[in-house]
Formats: sequence, C-alpha cells, structure tokens
Amino acid sequence: MIQKELKEVTAFNENMRHRIDRLEKMVDDLQWHQNLGEWAYIDKQYIVGPPRWKDDDKDALGYGNPLKFWTYIFIPKDIDTDKKYPLMVLPHGGVHGDFTTYYTHIVRELVSQGYVVVAPEYRGSTGYGRGTYENIDYGGLENEDVFAARNHMLETYDFIDKNRVGIMGWSHGGMITLMNIFDHPESYQAAFAGVPVSDIISRMGYQTQGYRDLYSADYHIGATAHENLAEYRRRSPAWQTHKFQNTPLLIHTNTNDDDVNVLEVEHLIKSLKADGKKFEYEIFEEQPGGHSFDRIDITNAKEIRVKIYKHMAKVLKPENPIENLKDLQKAGYRF
Repeated sequence: MIQKELKEVTAFNENMRHRIDRLEKMVDDLQWHQNLGEWAYIDKQYIVGPPRWKDDDKDALGYGNPLKFWTYIFIPKDIDTDKKYPLMVLPHGGVHGDFTTYYTHIVRELVSQGYVVVAPEYRGSTGYGRGTYENIDYGGLENEDVFAARNHMLETYDFIDKNRVGIMGWSHGGMITLMNIFDHPESYQAAFAGVPVSDIISRMGYQTQGYRDLYSADYHIGATAHENLAEYRRRSPAWQTHKFQNTPLLIHTNTNDDDVNVLEVEHLIKSLKADGKKFEYEIFEEQPGGHSFDRIDITNAKEIRVKIYKHMAKVLKPENPIENLKDLQKAGYRF
C-alpha cells in the first residue's frame, strides 16, 4: 500500500514539475518582449525536424511523422527587406535546457550588428511538457533540429543571405555547433564553440550519478557508456573530428570551468590537430565566471565576446560589426 502511494506521489510530483516548467517558460517568453522589443521583431514559430529516433511502435498513430518543436526568431528592428542579412543560428545549452532571457544581451549584440537570429528549442528542451522533455536525443537528432531551423529561416525569409550563415553556442550549444559544421559543412560559413561538451565518454567519468542517469534513462540512450561505448562515442565531437572540413572555427575554453572540464575541450583540440584540421582556439586561464566566463556582463567577458564577434564578422560581414568594447557596450546595453 505504501509503495503504491509513493509511486503515485512521485508521478504527481514529476507531472507538476513539467507544469511549473511550462509556466516559467510562458513568463520568460513575455520577458523577451520586455527586454528586446526595442531592438528586434520577436517571433516564436512551430516547425519540424526528423521523426523520433527512438520510436519502435510502428502501429502507433502518427508513427514516423516529423517531430514538431518551437524556435525563437529575432529580426533587427531597423531591417530593410530589400537588402540581404546574415543569419546567426544560436542553439542553447544544458541537458534539458531551454533558450531563456539569460541570452538577452547576446541577442541584442547580434541584432544590433545586423544579424537575424534563430534559436531553436530542439527535442528534449524544458518548458514544453513531458513529451518534449522525453524526446531528448543528446548528440543525435537534436543536431538535425537545429539544422532544420537554419533551413526554415532560409526558406521563409528572402532577405537572409544563404552565403552568410553562422552558428554559435556555448556548452551543449557549443557541442551542437560542432556537430552541425561536421555534418553540414557547406551550410555554415563561420562557427564559434564556447566551452563545448566534447567527449561524453570522459564526461560520464567525472560527472555525478544523477547526471549519468539523464543519459541512461529508458527514453534516452537507455544504456550506460560502459554498456554501449559506441553510442556515446558517436555523439561526441572529439571522436568525430575527421568529418570537419574548412568552416572558419573558433573554440574557447576556461581552466576553471566547473561544468565542462577543460580536459574535454583539450581532447577536442588535440583530435582536430591530429586530423590536420585548421581552426583557432584559446584556452583561458582561471577567468572569472567559470563555465559562463565569456557570457556574463563583466568587462572581461565583454572583451572576449568582442573577439568572438570579430571572428564571425570576417566572413559573415554584418552591417554594423562590433570592433571594440565601446561598440559592444552600445549594442547590448545602450549606454
């Protein structure tokens, strides 16, 4: 009797957590308009990616249908639709994370330069209920969701220049950035990967059991790295560097990162070098902010973002590129 009641309470709490996540998402969506309304036209569109990778019930209604997900779109307020603009694809980070107003200043900095921005809420994102949450495919078809968002923008808006498409992200978003330019090299003209998750196998070694359980859940990979090493390797950029071609790529990492240990990114860097690939990277020493060292609002972080934007602008050529700290301050913070 007690065991049954415990299961019922656990199930109730799980469902309540997803409902609270959805409420938080709705509030944050309103906050986007408050924070960015003067900078950009803001939209949120429902698009599709590939069918679920783990869908064994062939007799189920809707089996094999494309998977639906939301994506944020930010278009510069002063856009001239007779011109062509570069597109920036901006995948969020986090296992079961989502795109939130944490990125407000970064989106401001991008649209102020003249980028159109798309930020997909790929499969597994939080804030859309249990179904979306359990569609997670970390290192798998989530990469194709992000690619689908890129394609949706080119198909929908004729003022986007198909030859000036960039992709940038941090942490899990950095990992998705890498996998996109590995699998679709002709589709991106510039890329930045910040503190990217690079080797899930090594990550399973230094993370906690609760973190490992997110991957071995039956609706996800369904096995540990010990049980299915090949699957974890397939999902890790450091083991896929042979696919990298010539997309201008910049990688950043930080020695005091308390989430993505620097050893992961060092493995990625060594693998790229071993494969004879051309890219740029910087390993920062003990920068304030740890995992978020170049995303926060302090001067150090802003100076590093200037480097990132200058790297992207070499090829993407936005109308109002950020050249220095003063430019960035005005673009993202007005004053």
